[in-house]
Amino acid sequence: MARGINKVILVGNLGQDPETRYMPSGGAVTNVTIATSETWKDKQSGQAQERTEWHRVVFFNRLAEIAGEYLKKGSKVYVEGSLRTRKWQNKEGVDQYTTEIVAAEMQMLDSRGGSGGGSASDSYGDDGYGSQQAPQAAAPRRAPPAQSAPQQQNRAPAPQPAQNPPAGFDDFDDDIPF
Repeated sequence: MARGINKVILVGNLGQDPETRYMPSGGAVTNVTIATSETWKDKQSGQAQERTEWHRVVFFNRLAEIAGEYLKKGSKVYVEGSLRTRKWQNKEGVDQYTTEIVAAEMQMLDSRGGSGGGSASDSYGDDGYGSQQAPQAAAPRRAPPAQSAPQQQNRAPAPQPAQNPPAGFDDFDDDIPF
């Protein structure tokens, strides 16, 4: 039997400023809410309709620090991650369940000072839900500095930073049977 896929991709706006806390281990945890909206025209009345969906997103470690520092209420953001449901107890001791998106990658879509948005990714393991290994977040991707000296002949060219995905970007393999 084939393995399942747990992947979420969101493009939306933050509903409030990020909340960053630190675990006893020292790792950062940042929580945000992201609003996604869809609009359509009602077939019967002809009126424009809109539905907004709110998503809880949690970032861990370096990715949490980046999100906490650079995002703010209203920021447009691209997030990739997976759904996770966790169990907790309220003040009365009653079990509660929360489903949220554990972010693995984040890209800021708002321009800042005329430059494009930055991005960060996280190859995650210990996401606070019982996994074994701590996440290792990458710093925002930046263009390599300009070189003033000519390169050596036998040297491989420097890797180029990944470009922002175009609108409608789809990284799913089309050859996977469902």
